[in-house]
Amino acid sequence: MTLLGPDGISRCAWGNSSPDYAEYHDKEWGVPLRGEQALFERLSLEAFQSGLSWIVILRKRDAFRRAFADFDPAVVADFTDADVARLLADAGIVRNRLKIQATIRNARAVATLTQPLDDLLWSFAPESSPRPHTMEDVPAITPESRAMAKTLKKLGFAFVGPTTCYALMQATGMVDDHVSPCFRAGG
Repeated sequence: MTLLGPDGISRCAWGNSSPDYAEYHDKEWGVPLRGEQALFERLSLEAFQSGLSWIVILRKRDAFRRAFADFDPAVVADFTDADVARLLADAGIVRNRLKIQATIRNARAVATLTQPLDDLLWSFAPESSPRPHTMEDVPAITPESRAMAKTLKKLGFAFVGPTTCYALMQATGMVDDHVSPCFRAGG
């Protein structure tokens, strides 16, 4: 896949595969993200993405936000079996019972944290990492993502394996995996 998009901009190859990906790549992916609600949303969406293409989740993101009260963990933590049934009937989202239940469980885990979710997640960000030259150089799992997954699971979170945690780290700017020819690399 080419790094030069139809608009003449050099970006990570996946960012050229659709206009939705280009916009997400150019404006969001790898941008440092803070805030409990914002990070809970990304953690939840990365869990829903497990086993699927990110484009599916990206295109359903607005429906996910409506369905999950804009990912306010305090609200989601109070979801009941009736909410699970409502979500399973919502064609606008990925209707996977285990992932829905994990999102509610994770919201409840956020409520029991002794430190802000921001501080917890960002504590796993490496001080530096090598700039990938090609997408083949981009890891799927790192020691930091393994440690994050292990810690989150001990704290009661679900659907937070090391691959999901690394995808979260990439999406939220904890690591910068824009390949060296990409216009976003290092920025």
